[in-house]
Amino acid sequence: MSEKHLGLSDLRPATGSTHPTKRLGRGPGSGHGKTSGKGHKGQKARSGGHVRPGFEGGQMPLIRRVPKRGFTNPFKVRWQIVSLEKLAAFAGREVSVASLVEAGVVHRADLGVKLLADGDAPQGLVVKGVALSATARRKIEAAGGRVEE
Repeated sequence: MSEKHLGLSDLRPATGSTHPTKRLGRGPGSGHGKTSGKGHKGQKARSGGHVRPGFEGGQMPLIRRVPKRGFTNPFKVRWQIVSLEKLAAFAGREVSVASLVEAGVVHRADLGVKLLADGDAPQGLVVKGVALSATARRKIEAAGGRVEE
């Protein structure tokens, strides 16, 4: 009994996973003859005949007709907001960006985190490397915690 070696020429895609290519312009019997599915004449029937997005046939495009205002500040700091009530599990522990990400309170370590004073501060919080509002700072210190820059 001889063993047949499997070669690249023996590989075939799974049945039903591929579709035959649509052969355009091959006569009326194909269903895609004459105009090849492009309708009759016009710019979109031509080779390379599509216009860029926003083109309105030479009319002044909408994006140029409406006035422009303002700009996007590339230096804007985007904060992930955390309220004090979400820090109940951190009572007596250190709160940093890394510990908040690890606990799933915030999702990204590369964005800034800011504590706001919603709710009561847990006892003995130690806040390191996290921005916080003045009211949040007062509540943390009143609850026996401290803030380290």
